[in-house]
Amino acid sequence: MQFSQRSVDFLFENRLHDSREWFNAHKEDYRTCVTEPMKELILELAPTILKIDPLIEINPNRISRLYRDMRLHPDSIFRDHIWYTFSRSREQYHALPGFYFSIGASGISYGCGFYCASADSMQALRSRILAGDAAFREAFLAVEKQKVFTLYGDMYKRSKFPDQPEELRRWLDRKNIGLSFDTNDPEVMFSDKLAKKVAADFRKIAPFYTFCRDC
Repeated sequence: MQFSQRSVDFLFENRLHDSREWFNAHKEDYRTCVTEPMKELILELAPTILKIDPLIEINPNRISRLYRDMRLHPDSIFRDHIWYTFSRSREQYHALPGFYFSIGASGISYGCGFYCASADSMQALRSRILAGDAAFREAFLAVEKQKVFTLYGDMYKRSKFPDQPEELRRWLDRKNIGLSFDTNDPEVMFSDKLAKKVAADFRKIAPFYTFCRDC
């Protein structure tokens, strides 16, 4: 089972209606078009993920909820996307990086990085970069070599490392860090080879994950 145009259409229509009654009337569509393909993708990616880090937990039943937290979003019931994060443990979700995959009304997104890196994690990362750490060099070369992902993370308005080369400041001056790929290309999103593509792309950035994890 794979994602289809109906997967994206459901997420768009559900967000548009933003109604529990509408969702309940179309719950089977949500299962067949969205959650079941997502669970199948997770299981197909599992061997690749576990080769990168055997301690990552795999549980397809932990797909994100479509319902919003009403305490934070009182005017909206549903999100327009769902996601799954491959990480070591839910308890360390904020402290450690992970791989992720998301599908929504506007397309798919996947990548690797911190959800919200702690100040300590980013300081450790910067220290290893400035020390010329071998793991950073491997991560840096892996990121530079690949052409799929874009480095993300809010930047400080003024560089804290003005004397460093620009290619290092792109890492050093971020408050958070990760790699992401986004597309709404149907040939990618709905391909029966999507899992193979995502797995191959994750392997390309495995050194980035390892470097961030060990900081």
